[in-house]
Amino acid sequence: MRNTFGAELIRDPLLLVSRILMMLLFVVFGWQKLTGYSGTIAYFAQSGVPLPSLAAPIAVIMELGVGIAIVLGLFTRPLAMLLGLYTLATAVLGHHFWTMSGAEQVEAEINFFKNVSIMAGLFVFYLTGAGRFSLDEKLNLG
Repeated sequence: MRNTFGAELIRDPLLLVSRILMMLLFVVFGWQKLTGYSGTIAYFAQSGVPLPSLAAPIAVIMELGVGIAIVLGLFTRPLAMLLGLYTLATAVLGHHFWTMSGAEQVEAEINFFKNVSIMAGLFVFYLTGAGRFSLDEKLNLG
């Protein structure tokens, strides 16, 4: 028998806290993109994001919509995988440090690898599911 250091005792509450904390980033910035929608499109255009008028609603849906769904624990596994792939795309499109230099490169590199770390957490949610405190559990979707 392996020692799990009591992890099984706090698994479900910790999965809930983890979903809330990780999705806080997406929900806050998704809300900002929605409430400042024209500014979001302008920023995407200035940053060189392809098709900014299409990218903006995708970003709002992914960050705000999927973020809220994962907080609630609804369709957690497929949405965590989808959001992980979205996070990879935003890392490559938005934080292309390999094309920069100086302070701009350092900032982009930090944000790129933060995205990679977030992806890892999302992939763990895919593996574990949302846990007992979720709509997935209540609806037998887990």
